[in-house]
Amino acid sequence: MALHSATLCFSAVSSIPRISGNRFSGSAVFRPEAIRATPFSSPLSPPVGRFRFQGKAFPGDNGSPETNESSLVVCFGEMLIDFVPTTNGLSLADAPAFKKAPGGAPANVAVGISRLGGSSAFIGKNADVNLGSFEVNATYQAKLMESRAQVGEDEFGYMLANILKENNVNNKGVRFDPGARTALAFVTLRNDGEREFMFYRNPSADMLLEEAELDLDIIRKAKIFHYGSISLITEPCKSAHIAAAKAAKDAGVLLSYDPNLRLPLWPSEESAREGILSIWETADIIKISEEEISFLTKGEDPYDDAVVRKLHHPNLKLLLVTEGPHGCRYYTKDFSGRINGLKVDAVDSTGAGDAFVAGILSQLASDQSLLQKEDQLRDALKFANACGALTVTERGAIPALPTREAVLNALLKFVA
Repeated sequence: MALHSATLCFSAVSSIPRISGNRFSGSAVFRPEAIRATPFSSPLSPPVGRFRFQGKAFPGDNGSPETNESSLVVCFGEMLIDFVPTTNGLSLADAPAFKKAPGGAPANVAVGISRLGGSSAFIGKNADVNLGSFEVNATYQAKLMESRAQVGEDEFGYMLANILKENNVNNKGVRFDPGARTALAFVTLRNDGEREFMFYRNPSADMLLEEAELDLDIIRKAKIFHYGSISLITEPCKSAHIAAAKAAKDAGVLLSYDPNLRLPLWPSEESAREGILSIWETADIIKISEEEISFLTKGEDPYDDAVVRKLHHPNLKLLLVTEGPHGCRYYTKDFSGRINGLKVDAVDSTGAGDAFVAGILSQLASDQSLLQKEDQLRDALKFANACGALTVTERGAIPALPTREAVLNALLKFVA
């Protein structure tokens, strides 16, 4: 896939919209926010475009790849483009070039599951690439042509949908919006592979998904429905998120939640905390990081089991705490423990947590009895840890997600 090896040099760019200050030429304003990787990322504004349409589905050749409904994981939320510097340890301004890589936490999980041999689908909204592809009347076409300076052309939207398809992710739930851009994230890599972000997302298409655009059939067919908290920040996506999760819950689908805290996206710390916790007790599986525990508990010790247990609600089947290179901890009603991580040379930690989630969900989708069997769950978590570890050895999220064969080989070497 050409995207996975593409490098962006600002001295000669013709394939993406030109950036001038905080604007893309001839389009809506995107406000950048500098984001640290641990308290996380991006700006907030009303998702209002000059012309709004209910998005259409992706026009593939013969539709999306076939999905195995017996172990289907449906991922809901955002998909974007990460621009990852080719050299670590430099600021964004000093980076000589960037590699473009598809990303976005829920999309990363969907592709990660497919790479591991599982069955996945993605539901979200991308930017539209051209006006002629929309089935609207001549009056609307004319108005859109007049407003093209605000709408622009965004090839990234369809490129991202194609990335899903090429990775055997069902993309029938993807919709397109002509009035918004695809979100971009410019990443600064420290020498240890940890990151800081600057997002251009104001508004981005993923913020504009509406409840009426949901593919409820595929949601109800899932074994697991996975989501984050970014889709809770603004309307109309918030209502779409809540409706999708309710449809899944009513159908007996297991709900998986990774808050994926991006604090500057929220109006305030308190609104972020309230928003994330507002759907906490509906989830069956929750994955959180040490930093997120500290945030949600207002500064309590994330390594104290008593503190972590405060976040374990009565209906929760599995609470996972990721600790980066040190592995993870797990908590159920009946047992708890920790799994050590694999030691690797980190290049870029982008997508590592999503790879971990893909690893464990791919196992649970095939056998939910793992939730009651500690030995088997520990094996599944070792697999998930290896998924995360391998991902940090390459640049970008989706390009770095490992195959099942690579994970099993890594585990064999680790044991040896």
